[in-house]
Amino acid sequence: MTKILVYIASSLDGYIAREDGSIDWLPESSESSYDKFYKSIDTVIMGRTTYDQVLTFGEYPYKDKKSFVFTRTTKNNDDNVEFVSDVEKFVKDGFPGAGKNIWLVGGGKLIASFLKLGVVYEIITTVIPVLLGKGIPLFQNIENETKLELVKTEKHGQFVDLHYSVLK
Repeated sequence: MTKILVYIASSLDGYIAREDGSIDWLPESSESSYDKFYKSIDTVIMGRTTYDQVLTFGEYPYKDKKSFVFTRTTKNNDDNVEFVSDVEKFVKDGFPGAGKNIWLVGGGKLIASFLKLGVVYEIITTVIPVLLGKGIPLFQNIENETKLELVKTEKHGQFVDLHYSVLK
């Protein structure tokens, strides 16, 4: 069974980035569940804006995973990723080329698309103890109610991971 897993950090007031896309507010800490989570997945998917942001960090960090970037714009030449233009077709076709544990990296619009299609299995949000006041919200353009069940919480220093199962 293919599992789409959202694993993302947000401010306490629900933002994943500043209005300009900056994530400079994210602390650099070794206290997190990231390494364990990353080892559990075999595929990453992300939107074009997230992909462009990731590239500003230097070398592409997910070279050891199958990677898909969803975009409606011109595609770069990048041997590390496969560009996809149609979320619905990708889902309808059974996630062609993807593995079984897929990390939906972001952003908010792409997360909303996968939620709308009913294929998100779990949402793991790491809450960072900061209030940004404004920015890019974690959930954007949610068109229908999605019920969640809290299955686990984990504390890592000042961070809290909230693990929610998406109810069908």
